[in-house]
Amino acid sequence: MCGRRDPTGPRLTSSESLRMAGLTGKNGAGSGGFWQFYRRGRRSRTARVDGVGQPGRDSIAEGVLMSHDTSTAAAPAAVQHDAEPEVRRPWTILGVMLMAQFMVILDVSVVNVALPSIGKALDFTSADYQWTVSAYVLLSGGLLLFGGRLSDLLDRRAKFLIGLSLFATASLVSAMASSATMMVVSRGAQGAGAALLTPAAMSIIMTAYSGRQRATALAVWGTISSMGIAAGVLFGGILTTALGWQAVFFINVPIGVVAATLAVRTVASGQRTGDLRRLDLPGALTAVTGLLALVFAIEGTRSEGWASPQTLGAFGVAVVFLGAFAAIEHRVPAALVPPATWRIRSLLSASTVMAVITGGVVGAIFLSSLFLQTVLGSSAIVTGLQFLPLAAAITVGATLASKLLGRVTPKVMMVLGLLVVAAGAAMLAGMDSDPGYAADVLPGFLVIGFGVGPMFVAISVAAMAGIPHEQSGLASGLMMTGHEVGAALGVATLTAIAGDLTTRAGLVDAYPRVFTVVAVAMVALAVFAAVAVPRQRAFDSHEPVP
Repeated sequence: MCGRRDPTGPRLTSSESLRMAGLTGKNGAGSGGFWQFYRRGRRSRTARVDGVGQPGRDSIAEGVLMSHDTSTAAAPAAVQHDAEPEVRRPWTILGVMLMAQFMVILDVSVVNVALPSIGKALDFTSADYQWTVSAYVLLSGGLLLFGGRLSDLLDRRAKFLIGLSLFATASLVSAMASSATMMVVSRGAQGAGAALLTPAAMSIIMTAYSGRQRATALAVWGTISSMGIAAGVLFGGILTTALGWQAVFFINVPIGVVAATLAVRTVASGQRTGDLRRLDLPGALTAVTGLLALVFAIEGTRSEGWASPQTLGAFGVAVVFLGAFAAIEHRVPAALVPPATWRIRSLLSASTVMAVITGGVVGAIFLSSLFLQTVLGSSAIVTGLQFLPLAAAITVGATLASKLLGRVTPKVMMVLGLLVVAAGAAMLAGMDSDPGYAADVLPGFLVIGFGVGPMFVAISVAAMAGIPHEQSGLASGLMMTGHEVGAALGVATLTAIAGDLTTRAGLVDAYPRVFTVVAVAMVALAVFAAVAVPRQRAFDSHEPVP
């Protein structure tokens, strides 16, 4: 009689049946079992069906991403049903995405080294020097958030290829530039291409891998991001000295062609989770305009100062448009950035750490490049070689961090990394008035590198942990916006603190002062990370550590 209830047996009441199924409490009054089951099921359906959020609901806030806030006790139970089975995939996709991203990261510092040669060849004015760098940062930082959202609404492979093609084509135009105007415009186009490429690449990685593979992929992504900043100085010096300044742009063309060909072969098409008709156009326009004005204001401080009418006016425009963006996002049914995104502790805290550490590192490299050439008399290629130990230390630190991810949480890694960076900055701050490279600069570079390597690994893993596929582009866009805005703000702030950067005496005086500020900022950031970043396991990205 298997499968049938014995008609002569005792009849169960409805509450007893539910209790046997584990859906009510002991008293049958629904002490949590049934309603927790119901709510988990409802959250699961919402997360899977809504994707980018149906009107009146925020799928980010429900279920999956509530696990980022460790103050929500029921979060782990609410998300474990949604854990993805880990399927091992080949690393080819990661290799292609890293090839493209490394090209983008390198380009920032490569061009800085080649800038004197470019300016001499194209007869730059002082403003042209600044805008060759600022045009890239302006478009990249201003469009990253928008580019990230597009990655969630459009075919990810198609958007990656569009961004890659724009970046490579703009690089070709930059290499063939015959005037300052042509160079500035093409650099802006490179920045726009990077803003489309980067979030699409990270989104592809997020959807291609799961579990330990995803954590490893994000760790390698962080390693490339940190190593590329320092390695760009080396490559820039070698390419400029050996082949001329045009080579720093020409080299992007074959890399772009190879990456595009491999992407077509390895990345599946049709990876979209939304509809472009759901794009929040008013939100997009106000966000892009506000971020463009913000980056413009920050970049303008280097030539106009912080209190000039131009700078204050640009900051005012940024406040108005970003304020309008915030107001719009609370009213539209399908927001560009759903309001619940701002409650994801891990994403926001990690993006904040990303902004500050990037500002410190990029600003320090910018100042150190001037210091090595002006104070120590190094040529462009020697300066590049002098940055090689920094790049090597970053790589070693990041590699060790990747191996420790299973035992050490990203939060602990961040805090320790920041304190190591602070120690390295303090060593550079103690430099005397007659410095040498081996005795005064190299030890600080090595210590900073060992601290920076784990930092970018931990930030990438912490920021993207638990992000669902349909929001991965937006999340990566938000994190990388912090990277770009932080870089611009760091260079502007440290330049203002340094004062005179045109003379040897000015740089000798400025170097210790700037690195004292960097050391203090890193300690303060370590305290922030210890308080704000939630504890979470690197490999179990759905579940915070209790």
